[in-house]
This record gives sequence, C-alpha cells and structure tokens, in this order.
Amino acid sequence: MQTEQKLNADFAIQEQLHFESHGSGVVMAVIDNQYGKAMVSNYGGHIVSYQPKGQAENVFFLSEQSEYGAGKAIRGGTPICWPWFADDTSGLGRPAHGFARRLLWQVATTLTHDDGSTTIQLKLTSDEITLAVWAHAFELTMEITVGASLTLALTTKNIGEKPMEISQALHTYFNISDTAAISIQDLDNVPYLNKLKDFSQEQEDGNVTVHGEIDRVYFDVPKTVRLFDKGYQREIVINGEGSNTTVVWNPGPETIKSLSDIPATSHQSFICIETANAAKDLITLEQGQSHCLKAEYLVKSR
Repeated sequence: MQTEQKLNADFAIQEQLHFESHGSGVVMAVIDNQYGKAMVSNYGGHIVSYQPKGQAENVFFLSEQSEYGAGKAIRGGTPICWPWFADDTSGLGRPAHGFARRLLWQVATTLTHDDGSTTIQLKLTSDEITLAVWAHAFELTMEITVGASLTLALTTKNIGEKPMEISQALHTYFNISDTAAISIQDLDNVPYLNKLKDFSQEQEDGNVTVHGEIDRVYFDVPKTVRLFDKGYQREIVINGEGSNTTVVWNPGPETIKSLSDIPATSHQSFICIETANAAKDLITLEQGQSHCLKAEYLVKSR
C-alpha cells in the first residue's frame, strides 16, 4: 500500500512535490513550484485544485460536500470518465462514467524538468475488480504536469488479447465568478447533440452562454476552446489532443437539487468543459495499441 510516508520516501521532490493525508483519509500529492500549486488525489487520479502563480482564484471548482473514497466520485476538479462516458448502456447496472474515478490509483513516477515544471504519473491497471464489470485487460496512465500551463495526458493501453472500445472524458469543473459572466468561444457553427432535447442535432450560433441547464456534446470540434470570465477577468485556453468531441454541462437550478454532494446554489459557480471521446467519437484499440487523450489549460489575465 502506498502510504503517505512511503510516497514521500519514494517520490517527493524537494521544494516541488510532497504527499499529505487529506481529512477524508485520501492521500494527496501537493505540487508547489514556480508556476503554481496543484493538489492531486491518488483516489480517482484526480486533480482537486490548481492555482497558477499570480491568480487570485482557483481554476477548478470543488464541492465542499464532495465525498472521497468508498466508491464515491469526487464532485469537482478533473474527474476521469473511463472506460465509458455518461450512462452505461450495457444493461448491467454499472455506474455512469465508468469506474476509473472511483478507484485508487498508484503513483508510478515523479519528475522535475529543466524549465522548473513538475510531473506526476499515476497508473490504474486491470484486476479482479475491474474485470468483473468490464472484461478487458488494460493499463491506464494519467500524467499531470504543472508548468507554464497545466497538462493532463490520459493514456489507455490494451494489454489484453481482444479489441476494446472506449468512450471517455476529462470531466473538468471550471471555477467561475457566475454563469451569467462567462462565454465559451471557438464553437460557433459547430454541430452538437442536445441531451436536453432527446439528443437532437443542432448547430451552435455564436458564443456559448449559460442560461439554466445545459448538456451538449459538440463534435468535429476545433483543437482550442476558450472560456472567458468577466467577473474573474481571466481567459482559460483549453487545448485538446486525441479528441474530436467537447462536452459542455451545467445542471442548472433544478437538476442540481437531485445531487446530494453539492450545494443547491453551486450551479452558478462552475461550468464543465470536457475534452472527450464521446457519442460517435469512440476509440477502438487492438491488442497492444494505445490512445492518449490530452488537455492543456493555460490561464491568462484579462
């Protein structure tokens, strides 16, 4: 077992990275370097906070009522939806968004780079628990780098003997000043599936703004999407690789009432913009093949 003491002995980097126990009992990696500070939970392979140097506000939203461990998904930060996105359609009663965000990951390595950036790599490998619900042998790696930008690279490798098909997403919750103060740019004229209208296909007209609940899967998306926040006077540039879909979600004032792990007024404080392989953008891996889903977040003051 990778205890706090064992992790610090094996993977701490002086003046850049250490491990500490969270109040929930989950161990967190704390990266604090010249570029910013991030906290990474080994439960879920999940970033729970990220604040670049010089920025007054956290980049990610995290619910104060979030639950940790015991098969719960952390509400906020950067949940990993894998090996399926959204509701499970198998009829087997498996949880939405897969199981990767509900399991304990192992720290594989930590690195410091010549430019002063810091990387932590976590791994999740198939075992009796995962094979009981999804009959594929896999190796899943999450590599997180805190530098001038924050980079997440989620790599899936098929180590089994039969092909596997996955859908996935980096279900990122961005901390915002207010839903009324934001706009999402670069999706003008991009087609999307509107999940609130029985997955009807529509096309975006102008910038995306939020007026109540929104749940859309954009496809054939550009590689860069920008989130503007007038209240926080900042722009977050989201660069995606290995992805052809972007999901935009906010539960609005009514649906959020059904979520037990988040305050009912919090819908005004976040927007999810998810770098994904979803809907028709499925990934098939033959034996030995890999796929990397990557998102880079660059924060600019305005």
